[in-house]
Amino acid sequence: MFNPNLMIKNIVTQSSVHAFILLLGRALLAYLFIIAGWGKIASYTATVGYMESKGVPGVLLPLTILAEFGGGLALLFGFQTRLTALVLAVLSVITAMIFHTGTDKAQVINFMKNISIAGGFLILMLHGAGRLSIDALIEKESS
Repeated sequence: MFNPNLMIKNIVTQSSVHAFILLLGRALLAYLFIIAGWGKIASYTATVGYMESKGVPGVLLPLTILAEFGGGLALLFGFQTRLTALVLAVLSVITAMIFHTGTDKAQVINFMKNISIAGGFLILMLHGAGRLSIDALIEKESS
């Protein structure tokens, strides 16, 4: 009997395919955070104002930029991926709870997006960066 799940499993568990998919997944997750972090740098004053309007001290913006922009770059290159994924999962949930509560459709969608991204980060935390990463190079040297 044809089983598409088994067929896909047989393809993606091949070493080179697995490594490429983890790289692609990291890049797709990183993209959002690199762009968001850069946007906060480019519109620093406006972002401080928005944060403060939601009750979040503007003094936390540099830490937010570090987490988003720096974390995005770390994910892209596969550096400290498990830790970075955990931090960004927590940040995604916190951001959803603070900035995306409300009943209008856009806020509900953004809330769900953030929670879904957190789920992706938790999976990445479990699986690690894969073979095409700085983490793999560091782990190879350590063994």
